[in-house]
Amino acid sequence: MDRLWAPWRHSYIAVASQKPDAGIDDCFMCRGLGQQADRENLLLQRRRASAVFLNRFPYNNGHLLVAPLAHKARLQDLTADEAMEIQTTLADMVTLLERTMQPEGFNIGLNLGRVSGAGVPGHLHWHIVPRWNGDTNFMPVLSDTKVIVQSLESLYDLLHGLQGRDA
Repeated sequence: MDRLWAPWRHSYIAVASQKPDAGIDDCFMCRGLGQQADRENLLLQRRRASAVFLNRFPYNNGHLLVAPLAHKARLQDLTADEAMEIQTTLADMVTLLERTMQPEGFNIGLNLGRVSGAGVPGHLHWHIVPRWNGDTNFMPVLSDTKVIVQSLESLYDLLHGLQGRDA
């Protein structure tokens, strides 16, 4: 029998069973924003009202999270400026991923509340998941395993180094 080792998933499983709704002190995005170790926290970009993180537990290579800087749980809590900047940031990150990874499509979405799948229901965040023809194969179906072809550190360095450059 072949084995595909993914020990980094253990930290997700261990953390997922903790507190039901993390407050601001337990929010990985707020912690990451409060530190200077951006690469270590996978914080790709800080803007005036939003930030971009690499997803530490990606659904696919290049999976990004776009969030407001403020710890807000509901769409109606966003100011008009925050909502507009998030939309602009989503578009900018799609452009960056198109330039660097050439995906054939994207899944972009927001989960509101724990029952919808929100892993951090207290801090709004949008997922950008690049997609390629054939990226869904037998592994997730037969073995509940997703193969990610690039390390988070390598992806961070690639995207961080290309931010702000013209296409």
